Amino acid sequence: MGVEQDVAAYYTRGTLAEKILGALRSAGKNVEQLSPDELAPLDNFHVGGREATEDLAGFMELQPGMHLLDVGCGIGGPARFFAGQGCRVTGIDLTDEFVRTAESLTRMVRLDRHAQFRQASALNLPFEPGTFDAAYMIHVGMNIEDKPGVFREVARVLKPGGRFAIFDIMGNGHGTLHFPLPWAHGPATSFVAGTEEYRQALETAGFRIDHQRDRRQFAIDFTKRMMGRIAASTRPVLGVHLLMGEQAPVMMKNVMAAISSGALEPVELVARRS
Repeated sequence: MGVEQDVAAYYTRGTLAEKILGALRSAGKNVEQLSPDELAPLDNFHVGGREATEDLAGFMELQPGMHLLDVGCGIGGPARFFAGQGCRVTGIDLTDEFVRTAESLTRMVRLDRHAQFRQASALNLPFEPGTFDAAYMIHVGMNIEDKPGVFREVARVLKPGGRFAIFDIMGNGHGTLHFPLPWAHGPATSFVAGTEEYRQALETAGFRIDHQRDRRQFAIDFTKRMMGRIAASTRPVLGVHLLMGEQAPVMMKNVMAAISSGALEPVELVARRS
């Protein structure tokens, strides 16, 4: 089995859609009349959740009607957010279960005319050159060793001048990472890279970097709030921990320790294709 197959297998739960619906019902949600905002606590599978998605969007110069590429769409939370802002979104992901769950949830909130999903590799995007007005990648690069390859593919399918926004967890080469982490059980599928490596790969692919921001303190504050809600509640709490499986508590503890120590840092990068 190759690395991409290992990554897809890692995220596959088998009954993810049913688990999400059960959690929504337990939280008192009417799944027959569900809104995107009600999904927001659990469908943005990254540090900072919906708030981080909204913050990143603020640097993308979006306009209604733009066609966006979501690289590593997961279960579609950011795609539904952008669709709700008047954009058209096409999401790709390695994990078939994520794609099917994204499609199902998007139909439930009646955004399926504006957001579509397909299984594909970010290293071989199934689109013609210049298809998209803008693209984004949120907490995906940690599972991809060939960053230059991904960025070349994104540049190929973007129109000239199109923006590419990234929010990934990056490393500084210091400190030991303890597994499991939310994106990997071990180092075989974890490819954390430094900010400078991202910048060089983007520039080599033909991008000009317009924005960079360290989100370390934001991530610490967000994760502490989420872990506090989980610990204090006597009912199921809607959150991204539902997507991590039984090891969610130790995964969150490990990533929190690495971010707090400075071994890892969540970083925004926004670049423009030449």
